Amino acid sequence: MTLPPARRTTRRTVLLATGGAAAALTAACGKYGDSGSSSSDRSSNAGAGQELAKTADIPVGGGRIFADRKVVVTQPAKGDFKAFSAICTHLGCTVGSVADGIIHCPCHGSEFRITDGSVAGGPAPRPLPAEKITVERGSISLA
Repeated sequence: MTLPPARRTTRRTVLLATGGAAAALTAACGKYGDSGSSSSDRSSNAGAGQELAKTADIPVGGGRIFADRKVVVTQPAKGDFKAFSAICTHLGCTVGSVADGIIHCPCHGSEFRITDGSVAGGPAPRPLPAEKITVERGSISLA
């Protein structure tokens, strides 16, 4: 008597066997630190139009983190101001410092470029999302 070949259990067979339960659990789970709002929603609801800083407060080649507003403002070149979410795309920590053209996350070492928020190193999977700012008469505000 011959026995049928042993069936190998794979992720696919487990997912198929559990039916919609796995899909429902996956849909219900968000990533750590994700409140369900986009960075543009956060900007529009977090005091848009209120002054963040004076342009003189942001060093050329560096930046400043506004943790309470969840935004980092940088000045890659004189008079060129950029803003990004201060929430690391790795696990949702708030970035901790800006130095030597890099925004640093203290949690796991992710690094982002001050010019465009792109990943310069570490485990972060995506760049920091850009935030809209206005620069008028020496004042920087969230748009």
